[in-house]
Amino acid sequence: MKRLLLALVLMPSVAWSQTLDDCQQAAARNYPLVQRYGLIEKTTSLTLSNLKKEWLPKISASAQGTLQSDVVAWPDEMRNMLNQMGLNLAGLKKEQYRVGLDVNQTLYDGNSVRLQQQLARQQALVESAQTDVGIYALRQRVNEMYFGLLLLDEKIELNHQLQELLRVNEQTLESMFRHGTAAETDYNAIKAERLAAAQEGTALTTQRETMREMLELFCGIAVQNPVEPAPIAPIMENKRPELKAFDSELQLLDAQEKLLHANLLPRVGLFASGYYGYPGYNMFKDMVRHRMSLNATIGLRITWNIGSLYTRKNDLAKIATQRAMTENRRDIFLFDNRLKQTQEQRRVAQYRRLMADDDDIIRLRSAIRKSAESKLAHGIIDTHDLVRDIFNENAAYLQRSMHKIEMLKELYDLQYTLNQ
Repeated sequence: MKRLLLALVLMPSVAWSQTLDDCQQAAARNYPLVQRYGLIEKTTSLTLSNLKKEWLPKISASAQGTLQSDVVAWPDEMRNMLNQMGLNLAGLKKEQYRVGLDVNQTLYDGNSVRLQQQLARQQALVESAQTDVGIYALRQRVNEMYFGLLLLDEKIELNHQLQELLRVNEQTLESMFRHGTAAETDYNAIKAERLAAAQEGTALTTQRETMREMLELFCGIAVQNPVEPAPIAPIMENKRPELKAFDSELQLLDAQEKLLHANLLPRVGLFASGYYGYPGYNMFKDMVRHRMSLNATIGLRITWNIGSLYTRKNDLAKIATQRAMTENRRDIFLFDNRLKQTQEQRRVAQYRRLMADDDDIIRLRSAIRKSAESKLAHGIIDTHDLVRDIFNENAAYLQRSMHKIEMLKELYDLQYTLNQ
């Protein structure tokens, strides 16, 4: 048992197969754009927190000292009369100073804060929807690389089959050449073709490694054995994230319009103001005694700023224009999307028709190649025709593989076009 566990630990890691869906999900997690979701959430949270504090009392402190050119004073007649009575009232001093505190508490703001919060949340939804569009676009890029890798795997496999056929016939011609029943040129011709096929196999392997490394970097996971996906039948219903993004933008404009209406409503609030200084509210008393005093005021204030009426018509027209532009962009997207759907559907149908004849072509090409090999076995040597028939059969297999992979790619591209 211990030996078995040790063997499992020391056993090299298995190259797991990766599906198209695995790669798409990994790419969405790996792409740097995904970090924007957290940034949007953090920004929105901070904005909402600031807006909540709009209901807290507004407190301001101030201090000032002034020297006035004139102050409130007793009339000369009254001052003369008071002087005759033995009262010397000099009046207020021209030097005045105060330290004050003002407090304002909003009671009703016309729903401005609530609508600004809705606007901030909707803005976050718009940015998230736009990020969804960017993340969704990764799927097509993954499709291109994934199906390219599958096609290269098919080409490499068929290249191996081609090399094997050429090798078998090369061995046959080598034996015939050694026994004097075949010319050296025939042997050399098929050997050269086998070496050229091996070179092509090396190039294909290099291309595959390059494509695989690109897909791994894009997805952030190891991709060794891509799995050919099963054919699908997309439902013809458009669920693209761009449509959600357009709806979010329209809802943002609705929120802006509601806030525009709220700005016309009056505001109601409490206020309190107090200061310690000279002179106080009782100026007559301060004319007699020049001392600092504590003074305070509290009350209810209603304000109504009608300045937004001046630009209201233009502001509403601007929102209406932006709404029309957004709807126009959505119409353009749907129009282009429908064109793309039609093209992809036509290509899928085309590949289905081509694939219907592929097996018959392969059967005929195989029969022709076997006939040429039979002639070779009976001493009827035509190396040129034999090589041509081998390559024609291999090309038929390659065409079937390409038609199959291309049809699958078009089906998944159609799925991407519709977001199914």
